[in-house]
Amino acid sequence: MLENKIAIENVSKELEQCWINPFKMPFESVKGLSELAVSKEEIFDAEQRLLRFAPFIKKEFPETAQNSGIIESPLLEINQMKAALNNNGHKICGRLFLKLDSHLPIAGSVKARGGIYEVLKHAESLAVSNGLIKESENYEKLSEFKEFFKDYTVQVGSTGNLGMSIGIISAAIGFSVKIHMSADAKKWKKDLLRSKGVEVIEYADDYTYAVEQGRKASAENPKSYFVDDEWSKDLFLGYSVAANRLKNQLEELKITVDEKHPLFVYIPAGVGGAPGGISYGLKFLFGDNVHCFFAEPTAFPSVMLGISTGLYEKANVKDYGVVGKSNADGLACPAPSGFVTRIMQNHLSGDFTVKDKSLFNYLRLLYSSENIKIEPSACAGFEGAIKLLEYDNTKEYLKNNNITDDVLQNSTHIVWATGGKMVPEENFNEFLNTSV
Repeated sequence: MLENKIAIENVSKELEQCWINPFKMPFESVKGLSELAVSKEEIFDAEQRLLRFAPFIKKEFPETAQNSGIIESPLLEINQMKAALNNNGHKICGRLFLKLDSHLPIAGSVKARGGIYEVLKHAESLAVSNGLIKESENYEKLSEFKEFFKDYTVQVGSTGNLGMSIGIISAAIGFSVKIHMSADAKKWKKDLLRSKGVEVIEYADDYTYAVEQGRKASAENPKSYFVDDEWSKDLFLGYSVAANRLKNQLEELKITVDEKHPLFVYIPAGVGGAPGGISYGLKFLFGDNVHCFFAEPTAFPSVMLGISTGLYEKANVKDYGVVGKSNADGLACPAPSGFVTRIMQNHLSGDFTVKDKSLFNYLRLLYSSENIKIEPSACAGFEGAIKLLEYDNTKEYLKNNNITDDVLQNSTHIVWATGGKMVPEENFNEFLNTSV
């Protein structure tokens, strides 16, 4: 555990590093225990619920019509970006893809998965229990009951993107909505929410504080529902649905995932809900042939700390001398989800930490090479794709998992782009010109 100790010590220095998870176990050995928390059947149930809501989504959000009301994003091979990274002295073996959750319909971020799913499930529960609809009926009719939903409130604490997804879908259903925003939240996100009729409550404190205040405010109203990013199983399930959809996309591209063709996935992490749910779903599909890595700012490595120390939600970057300032607003979470850190403890391969300067460099390179616009926090996964062969401990990880040079040549690497579609042009231009 010496390496684990060194990684924790490096946090206070805000160093870019990769922490390899010493608690990871073969999937089959922990699958049964994991299913006690979140089962494969529950993931399937979440998929079916989203299918039931597809007619409603299609009606309320015409941009989803081409996909029949299913909220999904493209999987794009980015050969020009791969060449640009390799020309900068890095080495990516295998194929490199970008999962464009940055361009998901409705909310333009990965939060359009979990956030929208949880609100839809809550709406369904209210509608069914009040006799407004049956599960066998066409859910498009839910558009008729906005006056009913207006009596109910949905609240959430957020640094930005989760609040966007919760606010937009809740307003569309008819709920009253209150989004508790931390100091890290960008002005344009707050302005967009207010334009949708959402009440935005601002705090001069961090994400954890905003969540606490939102939780308290919701508890005072018996008709209020709080989306708890730190503990929500429903958020986790909404994210997990992405796994089977990715599997279908890989099959369409005739990409094999097995022992000789491993899959590497690199996902930005805030409190860990989105990357946790996605990774968990992928482990059920691909087992030990998928290697899931999170990526966090050096200023907010909360998930890494939560798992590596065994403190889970009680781990806070401030306790390790970290100031906690980052332009990666979607990842600016000082403490992780207790639910996610516990359930991913035996499944996560590792966690890369990345400085803001690197995020902006990736953003510019992706735009110049592929003409794709994403926000800085969404670029964090690139750190894993290029550093997999650059750290001694990652090389050791590959060796311990029998991933030889020949196997790496047949590998597939997916950088999960988590947000950016809705960034205003002027803000994106600021990103391009930002030097840290």
